[in-house]
Amino acid sequence: MNEDDSSLLARGRVATRLPARDLDRARRFYAEKLGLEPVDERPGGLLYRCAGTEFAVFASVGSSPGTFTQMGWAVDDLDAVVAELGRRGVVFEDVDVPGIRTEGGIADIEGNYPSKGARGERAAWFRDSEGNLLGIGEPVF
Repeated sequence: MNEDDSSLLARGRVATRLPARDLDRARRFYAEKLGLEPVDERPGGLLYRCAGTEFAVFASVGSSPGTFTQMGWAVDDLDAVVAELGRRGVVFEDVDVPGIRTEGGIADIEGNYPSKGARGERAAWFRDSEGNLLGIGEPVF
């Protein structure tokens, strides 16, 4: 491996892939609940873009256990996003684990990655129609 090989993935873009047992149901959820439409599609897959990043939802006979956050959005106003998504029928998870406890669907999390320059984060989680656990976070400065 030469010196340039060590940063091959660091220069690459990251894109999330989320499994869906019912791709039509997932498409409806992302459109009706989240207000997202695919920017591209192929047989068995839908591609979405948000602020220059991508994620795909793909037809799968398998499913995620939904025991961990599979994808998250960073937003500027978590309260407004949670309120609007709740109005659209999104149900937020109640979380009560060491270090993270939601109240009204939102958790205050101490600390953050130093490179982000934030003191902490406020966060909320919900499941899509396929059981994938998705998160929304707002840095606290």
